[in-house]
Amino acid sequence: MTNDKPSLSHVGDDGRPRMVDISEKAVSDRSAIAESAVAFPADMAAALRGSDMRAKKGPVIDTAIIAGTMAVKRCHELIPFCHPLPIDGCKFDIDWRDERTLGIRCQVRTRHATGIEMEALTGASVAALTIYDMCKALGQGMAIGPTRLLQKRGGRHDYDAGTAEAGDAD
Repeated sequence: MTNDKPSLSHVGDDGRPRMVDISEKAVSDRSAIAESAVAFPADMAAALRGSDMRAKKGPVIDTAIIAGTMAVKRCHELIPFCHPLPIDGCKFDIDWRDERTLGIRCQVRTRHATGIEMEALTGASVAALTIYDMCKALGQGMAIGPTRLLQKRGGRHDYDAGTAEAGDAD
């Protein structure tokens, strides 16, 4: 009898954590898009808009893009079982979603034997944290999130948040 129940790939049969062996997996084009957001109190959002998105520490969006890109490239040093991957492309879009919320979208590409969604999620997360850090002199009332995977392509399973049920990321 086979067990078709989903299992955690980073837990071995002995119950111990392990890094997945990708040596037999096919190399293919991989991409992922993740998003996050930073919501500001109305007065902070107005101050940022009035300053052309500059804070005491410097340009908020440019700094977030640089920090997010650095995080994408170093994801394997932050998340214990992520493989080090060559990053073929990394792009950020950071724009106002509404009067108080900055939306962050991170798109990452590679050609490798494993997915790149953790890199996209890490990039979006660190960009959001950087925005918080850049703006905290204006006040602590910001909120980060939600952070989520929007899409992944390549490998065994593609994923699109627009067609998946909540919690159905693969």
